[in-house]
Formats: sequence, C-alpha cells, structure tokens
Amino acid sequence: MASTRTRLAISSSSLTAPSNITWHPSLSRRERNQLRGQRGLTIWLTGLSASGKSTVATALEQHLLHLGRAAYRLDGDNVRFGLNKDLGFSEKDRNENIRRISEVAKLFADSSTVAITSFISPYRADRDLARQLHAATDADDEPIPFVEVFVDVPLAVAEQRDPKGLYKKARAGEIKDFTGISAPYEEPASPEIRIKTHENSVEECVAQITKWLADEGYVKLE
Repeated sequence: MASTRTRLAISSSSLTAPSNITWHPSLSRRERNQLRGQRGLTIWLTGLSASGKSTVATALEQHLLHLGRAAYRLDGDNVRFGLNKDLGFSEKDRNENIRRISEVAKLFADSSTVAITSFISPYRADRDLARQLHAATDADDEPIPFVEVFVDVPLAVAEQRDPKGLYKKARAGEIKDFTGISAPYEEPASPEIRIKTHENSVEECVAQITKWLADEGYVKLE
C-alpha cells in the first residue's frame, strides 16, 4: 500500500493545469460574500461507513437552510451516480474521488455557500489536500474556511449498524479494500469538531456543529 507521502504526491500531481488555458476572474470572494450576506465555507464530515455522516450532514443542511443560510450537501454515494460514476474503490480511484469533490466543494464555498461533504475519505493525505485547496487564494482573497468534522464512532458500533450490509460482505471477502476491515481508516489528528453519534442524537450533533460555527463567526443563529 502506498505511503501517506506517496498518496499526497499522487493526488497533488493531478492539480497542474494545462499550459494553454487562462483563468478568467469574476467578483472577488470578499465581494461575493458581502453581496450574499454570508461567508462560504466547507464542512467536511469524515468517518467510517455507517458512522452517521450522511444522516448528520442531511440534518445540518436542513438546519442551516431554516436559518436562512445557503447550504448544499455533497454525499459520498450521490456523487458516484454522476460526477464520479467512472471511479471504483481502489486506492487510486478513492484519491481521485476525494480530489474531485474537494474541487467541487471549493467551488460551492467560493460562491458563498456552506458546502457540506459526507465522505469516508479514509486517508489523511487526501483530507489535507482538500484543506490545502481551500487555503489557496489570490492576493485579494481570504482563504476559504475548511472545517473538518470527525464522526468518531468505534468500528464495532459501525459494524453493528451496517445498514447496507457492507461490513458483512467485507468480512465474507465479497468486498475488497473495505475501510476498517481490509483497508485502513486514518483518523484526523486535529479535527476542528469531533462528534459521537453513538453517544449523542442527530439533533445534538447538529447543535454542536452549529454552535461551533456560530462561535467562530461563520453563521448567525438568529
């Protein structure tokens, strides 16, 4: 298996744009945020399969929309029906899956939308790359906030839930390279937020995330 350093190199190598294209600037990010009345950012939920990422992301999106904030959820399964339907689950394809969604999330956030992603994204290097993409700015722009949310659930709990029967198939050898069983999950070293869906309700997890965003000045609760 490729090392973290190798994975980062593989992912980064695909970021070089062809020499025959030109970037066409529009409004600055600061101007767009002012006109739309909110700051765009990406909330990146990561965790094992069946940890509750999609459930929390859906509830968080709805909550922010009810608060009058523009928000959009990018789900790990959903994007494989379209944008990433050409990708499998090899390490190389998983790297590319996360690279593409990182770019898409950045575009949403650049449009002053709260982008909410829910992907296993098992490798730290790929999540670090997503963070680096959001940090890249022009001279007149601020970095796009990147908020990593670790959905911290023990493997035993996730495996017990197993709503899709994937862990059972992985244990039986029917699914190769399955995160947590035959492929690694590298926990975030220092996520901005850590939630535990086996100890707290979905509503409590959403409240925890929203409070953090409000405390940091990213959203207003009134």
